[in-house]
Amino acid sequence: MWNKNRITELLGIEYPILQGPFGGGLSTVELTSTVSKLGGLGGFGAYTLSPQEIYDLHKEIQTKTDKPYNLNLWVNDHDIIDEEHTKEQYQKAIETFKPYFDLLDTDIPALPSFESRFQNQLNVIFDIKPKVFSFMFGLMDENIIEDLHQQGTIVLGNATTLNEAIALEKTGVDIIVASGFESGGHRPSFLDQAELSTTGTFALIQLIKDRVKIPVIAAGGIANGRGIAGAFQLGAEAVQIGTAFLATEESGALPIHREFLFSDAARSTTLTRAYTGRLGRGITTKISRDVLAATDKILPFPLQTHFMGALRKAALEQKKNDLVFFWAGQIAPLLKHKKASTLMESLIEEASELLNK
Repeated sequence: MWNKNRITELLGIEYPILQGPFGGGLSTVELTSTVSKLGGLGGFGAYTLSPQEIYDLHKEIQTKTDKPYNLNLWVNDHDIIDEEHTKEQYQKAIETFKPYFDLLDTDIPALPSFESRFQNQLNVIFDIKPKVFSFMFGLMDENIIEDLHQQGTIVLGNATTLNEAIALEKTGVDIIVASGFESGGHRPSFLDQAELSTTGTFALIQLIKDRVKIPVIAAGGIANGRGIAGAFQLGAEAVQIGTAFLATEESGALPIHREFLFSDAARSTTLTRAYTGRLGRGITTKISRDVLAATDKILPFPLQTHFMGALRKAALEQKKNDLVFFWAGQIAPLLKHKKASTLMESLIEEASELLNK
């Protein structure tokens, strides 16, 4: 049976289908619990949450399902160098984006502040002891991973290149998520610039499978049974699906965001740093075309996110959607399902038909 392998055994799930752990309010308890209850592994991106919010979230998910889910954090949660550099970038960002703020007749926000949360967030992981924990944007100390193993937590690391996968295996992670550049959202590269770490999913699976012994999850460019079957044929033992679940009613995406995912606009996506300070893929709109090359005129992550927040809010209120960036992967034009349960059932049925032959 295609759905019985090392990953389903490790994670304690029926089907090797993971829902991408969206951050920034795009994950919801309903979506996460729905996927887990149907035999997959729901995911929740918690990098923007406080330790108390993570604790409360975990308890809420447990009231919805006793099945495992994937709690995701970012090891490196900022790109801030120093105060002087930030001030210089703030002035450049003002020069670059002022025409859009003027167009929307909204004020440019003051320079935001930031304090890293990861260490305190990690402490909560040891308090709540989730069945599955994944991390992005870096490596964790081998001793920390061993401590997580001791409490019964399975650990997943995200790689965008072969070298990153090899580095993750050496630290003791149980499973590698191979994140191809087709994926929507942020590129979680950490050994080299994200712009230089753009291997496609189906090439990345094969490269990692050839050099790494632990199981591999394919992420990026997968939204149906055909994609699952293709990934399995190349050596993946599970898939992580983002954009297709983001488009469902249960996700935290705004209605206009979901509408864009099902529109012709989703045929074109762009990798840009303009919206958060880190490279990410979303639907191509006017503003993403205009500022595509302005990578040296933005604030470091996550300050750029806060800076652009006022612009995004005003654009949405005024329905000037061409000034908004909506996260999406390259597979968006193939999306069909608007309910998470229907999507899961379709994925299982299609993959079973193809892989059980």
